[in-house]
Amino acid sequence: MRIAIGGIMQESVSFLSVLTTLEEFVTIEAAGPELLARFRGTNTLCGGFIEVLEAAGAEILPIVFADGGAAGPASDEAFLHYADRIVAELQQAGPVDGVLLALHGAMTTPTRLDPDREIVERVRAVVGRDIPVVVGLDYHANIDRHVVELSDAIFGYHYSPHTDTGATGARAARCLMRMLRDGLRPVMAFDKPGVMVPSIFSATGLSPLAEIVSDSVAMAEDAPGYLDVSVFAGFSYADVPNGGFSVLAVSDDAARAESAVATLTQRIHDTRHALLHDGLVLSMEEGVDRAVELAKTATRPIVLLEHADRCNDSTYLLRALLERGVSGAAVPYIWDARAAAEAAAAGEGATVTLEVGGHSSPRAGGPVRITGRVLFAGEKEYHTTGPYMHGRLVKLGVAAVLDVGGLMVSLVSRPTLTVDEDLFIQFGLRTLDYRIIVLRSKTHFRAVYEPLAEAIIIVDTPDWGPADLTTLPYRQLDRASIFPFSEQDRSRAATTRKG
Repeated sequence: MRIAIGGIMQESVSFLSVLTTLEEFVTIEAAGPELLARFRGTNTLCGGFIEVLEAAGAEILPIVFADGGAAGPASDEAFLHYADRIVAELQQAGPVDGVLLALHGAMTTPTRLDPDREIVERVRAVVGRDIPVVVGLDYHANIDRHVVELSDAIFGYHYSPHTDTGATGARAARCLMRMLRDGLRPVMAFDKPGVMVPSIFSATGLSPLAEIVSDSVAMAEDAPGYLDVSVFAGFSYADVPNGGFSVLAVSDDAARAESAVATLTQRIHDTRHALLHDGLVLSMEEGVDRAVELAKTATRPIVLLEHADRCNDSTYLLRALLERGVSGAAVPYIWDARAAAEAAAAGEGATVTLEVGGHSSPRAGGPVRITGRVLFAGEKEYHTTGPYMHGRLVKLGVAAVLDVGGLMVSLVSRPTLTVDEDLFIQFGLRTLDYRIIVLRSKTHFRAVYEPLAEAIIIVDTPDWGPADLTTLPYRQLDRASIFPFSEQDRSRAATTRKG
């Protein structure tokens, strides 16, 4: 059996004007044998694909995989480069028995609202209707019936933080192998409850979502006939018509799939008000004051979460800590390639004055002037050691660590998630040495920092990822049909895609 694998991922914040360019994708891409070498044994979709296919003795045709992270929309050039490449290599490769695609589901470009679907559509056009195409998607995918109709089966991460990415890839690959070896013909049912929540409330450890997701996983694991049941939270910062929650079930029986989707869709709709978690997010002033007060007696770090930052360059909390003269705090991974290069040019041990951060948009807070001693400066890359995408290659580009009057500030040349202890240990620092740690994340930080931190304080800032979605200038989203913009009775039937 000859199985092609590949894909492209990006979580696009439609409201950012700074595009994610082809150069940024190329920096982290892997193709051909390198794709197998880089992702084998990692907690990623491709890692899960490879594990199952190699165990089954399948011949793997590795095409290309690239990840643009979570940032401004992908440029059309970047998207077309990879879409065209996947299609061309499939055409040149000759017959394949199946295709496994690793996609995100929340990518946009300046001219495309659903490029993920376009990739599936183009792959389907190459291989035909008889060759199975199985897709792995992020938990925050925005999906609709079209991608369901184009795919033989779709598998989504169950959890956020995304600690089960490799397991999701393995589920998808096992389904494909069953289709080829056992003649399985999966059926999918799909529906949308008409509910959207900000990403900060999409953590699957928060009730009532925790119970809904737990029950969806139990359905797939315990009930006969289910291959998978996925609850997708959607990505609310991509302005697209298909935003919001989705529920999708893969089964060998249409009635079972439809029953699972109907049950979970109704539960999400019924709990929509509770999903918004009034009181979980504080104003910046209240949050910073509380963190400073708690840190006086805390024995472990206090996490200050600047959750609305979508590019890792917001400066609101950095400015607030500097104004209060706080020391013993850390503000890691501010995305500012120019400032990082200036620090690197000065060299370790030098004292530099820099304007850092706040460049991604007028909402990012504007640059902050800092003066500090350079503790580290240079190119930096590593493989993640935390549970999120464990083993994945991270390239920071030129990076710098500065001591700014007892406040640790690190600068990076590529926007990078702040979700684990690599922020510190990759530079020889100890997480527990800091009284306050500023993170920029929505849910993924919880896997590491919930057990590590003494308290987590979430603050709202005016950047492009706010907790109040009604403040965003949506143009493509049909606000008249989705909560919290409006209240609608549920009356739609599930879409079923028969095998």
